[in-house]
Amino acid sequence: MTDGSPAAKVLKDLTPRRIVEELDKYVVGQMDAKKAVAIALRNRYRRQRLGPDLRDEVLPKNLILIGPTGVGKTEIARRLAALVDAPLVKVEASKYTEVGYVGRDVESMVRDLVDASVNLVRQEQVRDVEKKAAERVEDRLLDLLLPGGAGGGGGGRSGGGAGPSSGPRIGFVGDESGEVRRAETTREKLRAMLREGQLEDREVEVHLEKRAQAPTFEIFSPQGTEQVGLDFQSLFERILPSRRVERKLTVREARKALLEEESEKLIDREKVHQEAVKRAETAGIIFIDEIDKICSRDGGAGGHGPDVSREGVQRDLLPIVEGTTVNSRYGHVRTDHILFIAAGAFHIAKPSDLIPELQGRFPIRVELGPLGREDFLRILREPKNALTKQYTALLATEGVEVEFRDDAIEEMAAIAEDVNARTQNIGARRLHTILEKLLEDPLFDAPDYLEGRLVVDREFVRKKLARIVEDEDLARYIL
Repeated sequence: MTDGSPAAKVLKDLTPRRIVEELDKYVVGQMDAKKAVAIALRNRYRRQRLGPDLRDEVLPKNLILIGPTGVGKTEIARRLAALVDAPLVKVEASKYTEVGYVGRDVESMVRDLVDASVNLVRQEQVRDVEKKAAERVEDRLLDLLLPGGAGGGGGGRSGGGAGPSSGPRIGFVGDESGEVRRAETTREKLRAMLREGQLEDREVEVHLEKRAQAPTFEIFSPQGTEQVGLDFQSLFERILPSRRVERKLTVREARKALLEEESEKLIDREKVHQEAVKRAETAGIIFIDEIDKICSRDGGAGGHGPDVSREGVQRDLLPIVEGTTVNSRYGHVRTDHILFIAAGAFHIAKPSDLIPELQGRFPIRVELGPLGREDFLRILREPKNALTKQYTALLATEGVEVEFRDDAIEEMAAIAEDVNARTQNIGARRLHTILEKLLEDPLFDAPDYLEGRLVVDREFVRKKLARIVEDEDLARYIL
């Protein structure tokens, strides 16, 4: 994370306390986990302020989040990355296999991180050149709209919109012909109309550049199944010339297509790739979910069935977490300062079942507690993306005003706690099931004949869900 990067500028103002406050907007409770990740994130900013000799010696303290499903482990990592525009990838440890078996190579998670970083940096670059690209697009649209224009291929004005033979060339000040002056006047009138949105539905013929696309395919190798396309894209672009495609579009559609093309021309790809690799190395976050699934449950590597490569995956993962260099399509990537956040329910296995070397690379362990009735109440009321707010907004698009009464929210929280206790505990995800079943009829009927106001109170909740909750078999299969 370079000092001038957007991530560094944002992180400068984000103290650990403020990070926790931001996470509180989306994740209820789990204060220990929030504090741990806030400290880990702030330590990155502190490291950047150290001298060059000590800076490389300070390594990130990776975390393991331990807790049942649905308590906020993934959401914490996702919101954390969004706070500072850091590249983030979420992977499942169970998708990787030991070297020598068919499956994804663990190094691919680093390549995925760099791809995410490239997209992030590219979006920043596009925002930086947006104004200049918009000016170029405006000129190209004027060329297309003016009779005898440049046809969209010139990338800007050519002779004021009139062709090179449309009138005498200007030799001295004040020597302009009437035809050139009329062309300039017409162009400026069109420009004003274009900016006012009066020409959005007019059709124009656009010539767009289409780059040669490299095919992607998979190979089976001792390192696993990987997508091959490392540098094929740039190779194909060098070998095969780009071709121009002629399309008839409205001005509104053409502006979008031309803006993308002009932005691409203004961006320095090499600079984007270099910055992306640097961002991935210094600010990248890899969230490894289901890490408990690669723990050996019988004290060894197994040797039969699905256990055959569990300990092997841990050994392959070790050098990446420890710090190594991975080859990607954008160059070599060092993993020494990438922050790894692992998570798992650990119902059967325990963190101590990981191989000792890997345990040592995840020194911080935080346990996330199961959610109770009070947590469910807060989840339904407080977060910015609370489910009650989502369903209210969804039905409002169909002209239905939904009001969730406090007693209804209390009843839903009680049902979620009860069903989680009697069946499998899936945390806050139980609320998704309950609300979807509760509002099934309004969601189905709203487009056709349901309108007006819908009040959801305790009686409404009990009427819809009581029979299912009381029947043990129904509760297991439906809720």
